[in-house]
Amino acid sequence: MTTRARRGFARFRIAGAVVLALAAAGTGVQVMAAQTDPTAAQGAPPVPSLTWSDCQDGFECANAAVPVDYREPQGRTMTLAVIRKKAADPAQRKGTLFLQPGGPGNSGVDFVRGNYASLPAALRDSFDVFGYDVRGVGRSSAVQCWDDQRYTQAVTQAKGAPGPDAFEPAVRQAADFDQACEDNAGDLLPYVGTEYVARDIDLLRQALGEDQLTYYGRSFGTYIGTVYAALFPERVRALALDGAYDPVHYADRPYAYDRPQYLALDGAMGRFLDWCAADPATCGFGDGDPRAAFEKLKSDLDADPVPTANGGQANGYTLVYRLMFNINEGKVIWPSLGEALRKAQQRDNTSFLLRPPSPASFDFLGPNVVVECVDKDYPSDPALLKRNVTAFAEAAPLLGPAMAYGPPTYDHQHATACAQWTGEHVSRYDGSFGAEGSAPILVLGTTGDPDTPYQDAVALSRELDNASLLTFKAEGHTAFGRSACATDAVTAYLVDLKVPARGTTCADETQPPSSTPKVAPPGTTLGELRNGVSDRLDHLGVLR
Repeated sequence: MTTRARRGFARFRIAGAVVLALAAAGTGVQVMAAQTDPTAAQGAPPVPSLTWSDCQDGFECANAAVPVDYREPQGRTMTLAVIRKKAADPAQRKGTLFLQPGGPGNSGVDFVRGNYASLPAALRDSFDVFGYDVRGVGRSSAVQCWDDQRYTQAVTQAKGAPGPDAFEPAVRQAADFDQACEDNAGDLLPYVGTEYVARDIDLLRQALGEDQLTYYGRSFGTYIGTVYAALFPERVRALALDGAYDPVHYADRPYAYDRPQYLALDGAMGRFLDWCAADPATCGFGDGDPRAAFEKLKSDLDADPVPTANGGQANGYTLVYRLMFNINEGKVIWPSLGEALRKAQQRDNTSFLLRPPSPASFDFLGPNVVVECVDKDYPSDPALLKRNVTAFAEAAPLLGPAMAYGPPTYDHQHATACAQWTGEHVSRYDGSFGAEGSAPILVLGTTGDPDTPYQDAVALSRELDNASLLTFKAEGHTAFGRSACATDAVTAYLVDLKVPARGTTCADETQPPSSTPKVAPPGTTLGELRNGVSDRLDHLGVLR
């Protein structure tokens, strides 16, 4: 949090404490309430009234009015788009299951609609399945910084193998992004942080008539769930947090959070290339030295981009960007990645790794940067920024340089924007993460996760007062839907509150097929193969 933002928080909290002290003769309990709950001085915000209407295929949709600023709970409101599908077996219904996708920036409405049919029958029978677009995302007052034209220009000019002088241009470009945010979404920016998202969830819980929260969150959804538990521990029934964030590093030590993420992504890419070297017949890329071939491919595409079918260009950055997301599918996608890299070598623009980020991507990427800039406490020291970004690029040579010096897009490219962020951080959560007194919380970590490193799940399980860690020994991002073992454990926990035994480990990852699959194999979405371009990380695995 910037010094100015901290002072703003301090002024608010001091004022709140004084009001309560004057009203109640200075009782310590009430003063503490003003320090931990921004609504304490002005009363609780109104619970939204949900008017449901049919929105096809058995889903119901509604709008929920929530405060823009929880320091003024009776003030201005904003509208959140929500969706649900009622329990398939009313006789077995236990309540409502909140599903929260990754991101930040993914649509919870689309997440529920797109993944409902893949959920285990026990979840569909036992719960109304519920999701919503969080504030600043999708149908809930989405923030926009750069427009599609400016984003397209930025990713077209980016490099897969940036040169030695890439840092300063990256900083200037990030400053341009920040200014665009202020110009185009300045009124909303201070209020899209995760503390306010968690408070929205508690209002939605009440609107749905639930005494406690039942929740599955993946990737960034784990941080949202962690903040909810920290704020409302007694309101937790069951939280399954899959692909977990280390909340202390994420919020308070962002450079310490970023470095393992660079290493995890590059490690996954390296293990894939090692597999290509060990099984060249199945991989089909590299001619015996896939690492050297990959470095040459990035440089060749930077020097001579491939024209795309829609008149755009695919360069080395395009390649890195697509790999960053698709490597998350785990080992089952490795033959497909090999074929796509070979096509890229041949300048065949049908390779899914040569599809530049699209406007659908930008709808996700803009909020992804903004939310993390509000949530995270990046120091504003430019020398520290340069040391860290340079070190991360050097430590992760396969994909790291493109991420470090590219435009503000996904997690790895936030430091240059967030270290220069001048907006307020009023909705950032800055309390402890222990959630003392909560019901047992289930944390899941995947040992080869390229996106949320396994050590983050270990750290979260230790940070929480009452948590159990389930380990999935596998490549790829998250465990639910990719492992029958993990999926069964999550389902039993959410339905019957059965917590896996300490030290539970699942090791049932689907291994690489012997050739490029044409349909999605068990345990993966293979979104590129099934659905064309997969721009966002909002699909659960499908176990067949």
